[in-house]
Amino acid sequence: MKIPLFPLDVVLFPGAPLPLHIFEERYREMVRDCVNREIAFGVVCASPEGLAVVGCTARIARILNEYPDGRKDILTEGMDRFEIKHLDDTLSYLQADVQFFSDAGPYASRELRELCLAMHFEVLELAGADVRHIGLDLNEPISFQVAWSLPAGLDFKQELLTLRSDVERTNRLLDFYKMILPKLRGGIQARRSAESNGHIM
Repeated sequence: MKIPLFPLDVVLFPGAPLPLHIFEERYREMVRDCVNREIAFGVVCASPEGLAVVGCTARIARILNEYPDGRKDILTEGMDRFEIKHLDDTLSYLQADVQFFSDAGPYASRELRELCLAMHFEVLELAGADVRHIGLDLNEPISFQVAWSLPAGLDFKQELLTLRSDVERTNRLLDFYKMILPKLRGGIQARRSAESNGHIM
């Protein structure tokens, strides 16, 4: 299947919101085509090394603002993952022949989800993120839902997007939390110690 492609310095996950400001003419044309044809476009992570092979489609949920000069603010939502098979540059914007794929195998257990979510919220709180409006259903897989708000680099997020097992993705998230939490906790303790002039609080 051929879809429009939008290279960005972001990793989009299924179910994740992605607001975009569309200002380049080629992407204005792409958005017009997607709206007229009622289709999604593919978001792929772009880096100096090139385009990622695996991406996620973005459904245009609504157009937030339209400016007199043609620029648009749109809100999109991540939908389905795909693997690029062939690039097509015959239009003003990039297209690609893609193959869609889903997870294989069982979902992570309820116990793993609960542990993942507890560690995720601790990471966000220590990193100073606002967690008040984050609501997750532990009766469903949560790995994609926590991945998009993760304070991690694009390479790691791209790895999570590429994995085809919810169990494996959840375990990779737990590995990340176990690595970063001691550093975050140590940073908080060091700051508290400095604020108390070196005296342990």
